[in-house]
This record gives sequence, C-alpha cells and structure tokens, in this order.
Amino acid sequence: MTDTTHSHTFGQDVPRAGERRTLMVTLITVSMMFIEIIAGLYYGSMALLADGLHMGSHTVALFLSFAAYVLARRYAADRRFSFGTGKINTLAAFASALLLAVFALLMVYGSVMRFIHPVAIQFNQAIFVAVIGLIVNGASVFILGVREHDHDHHHTLEDSHPHHHHHHDHHHEDHNLRAAYFHVLADALTSILAIAALLFAKFGGWIWMDPMMGIVGAILVGRWSVGLLLDSGQVLLDRQAPESTMRAVHDCIEREPGNSVTDLHVWSIAPGLYACELTILSDSPSPPSHYKSLIPETLNIVHVNVEVHKHNLT
Repeated sequence: MTDTTHSHTFGQDVPRAGERRTLMVTLITVSMMFIEIIAGLYYGSMALLADGLHMGSHTVALFLSFAAYVLARRYAADRRFSFGTGKINTLAAFASALLLAVFALLMVYGSVMRFIHPVAIQFNQAIFVAVIGLIVNGASVFILGVREHDHDHHHTLEDSHPHHHHHHDHHHEDHNLRAAYFHVLADALTSILAIAALLFAKFGGWIWMDPMMGIVGAILVGRWSVGLLLDSGQVLLDRQAPESTMRAVHDCIEREPGNSVTDLHVWSIAPGLYACELTILSDSPSPPSHYKSLIPETLNIVHVNVEVHKHNLT
C-alpha cells in the first residue's frame, strides 16, 4: 500500500543553520579575496596575488554550497523529486570535493614551479597580509565549525510518520556544510603554512620552505578531498545505511512473534534522514501502518514503504 498524500519535503523547506553560516563566510571570503588581490598587485607580490586568486576558487565553492541550500529549500515541495531535495546538498558537497582536489593539484604545480623558478618576495608586506588572511580564515573556520541547535528537523518526521511526535533536535552530518568547512580550513592552513614559510625564508634564508609548505598543504587538502568524495559519493549512489540502523529495523519488526523480514533497504535521502523499503512475512498480517509504527523514531526514517505477505503454512 502506498500513501501518496503525505508530504515529501522532509523538512528541506526549512532554512538550515548551515545556510546562514555559509552565506556569512562566503561574504567574508569574497572581501578577503579582493584585499589580497589588490595588495598583491600593489606590492608586486606574486605570493599574495596567487593566494587571493586561490581564495577566488574557494569563493566559488562556498557560493555553490550556499546555492545548494537555497535550491533544496526552493524545490522542497516539487514532487518531481521522489524523496525530496536533500541530495542537492550532497551533490554540491561532491562538486566542492572535486574543487578541493583541483586546488590541491594546483598547489603542487605552483610549488614545483617555485622550486624551479624562485621569485623575489617582499617579506614584510607578504607576512602582514598573510596574518590578516589567517585571522579572517580562522574566524570563518569558527563560524562554520561551531555547533548549534539546528531546528532543521522540526516537523520532519511528523509529516511522514503521523504516529510519532518529536520535540527534540538531532545533530547529523551535513556534507554540504562539511565541504564549505574544508574549503575555509584549507584557506586557514594555507595562511599558516605561508606565514611559517615566509618567516623561515626571511630569517633563515630558507627560500625552499615556501614551496615545500605548499606541497605539505596540498597533501592535507587532498586527503580531505578524498574523504569527502567517498562520503558524499556513497550517499549519491544510495549506499545502504549503517549496519546498526539496518539491524535496528530488522529487530524491531521481528520482535513481534510470527514476523520475519525477507527484504530490507534503508538509504540516506538527506543529512541524517533515511528512506526504507521492507518486505515482511507474517503469520497474522497487520496493516502496513502497524509495522511503520514499530520503527523507532530515533532512527530518523522519514519515508517507509511496507509490503506484507502471509506465511504459507501448508
């Protein structure tokens, strides 16, 4: 039995806390990007100019993250999206992870070129602007990394599970927010490495430290990119939910005598929200709504399709 009357928005029509924070950080990053580009041109510093330009790539990624929040909210009620628009955020995270990978490769290329063709550095001006960049990037990392009570999931489960009544919030990983966080973290890391390299070069004459730090930063950014690509890619490919969630659904159904689960699929449709399809054999079949009511609300399964068959006892 399929219920076609309940909402499929799953709370995606409600502005998320990550949306506000991502917009704030995007505006901050854009401002710092222009400052570094202008300072690099004025002081003749290629390092500052390059840093400003690479911040431009992060600005694009941050805007992509913000746009994903807006689009997911705008089209949340569009019934062309079978399970809501939650995966728009995951898709944006996957694209941002690809940009991170490109950024890491560009860092390696730029560093190798600096090894081959060293450039003169105006240390005082470069260090000053790099410190400002670190302060700004550090503030952005704090804004995106801070934990706060997010009301995104209010009414979400009530819409698709009228038998549940939620009065508490859940914290779940938002791949889109994580992608934005990694971009500003990469900027902060770049600033730290740049300051260290400039200090070593100025006071120790170790000019090679500048490109070496770039390679170290590229390795770290590359690792973040790979991790985010794997996590977001698994969601886009509808990978099964964690084994603990699968087992919990299985156990709550079979806890009733005479029930057995013969087919079970649980997959993510939005950050921390799942859909479920299961087939049940029962000695005394009940309506599908009964089996839905057995699934704990703490599992955040917001869409359930149940197929029930009677045991053939002959």
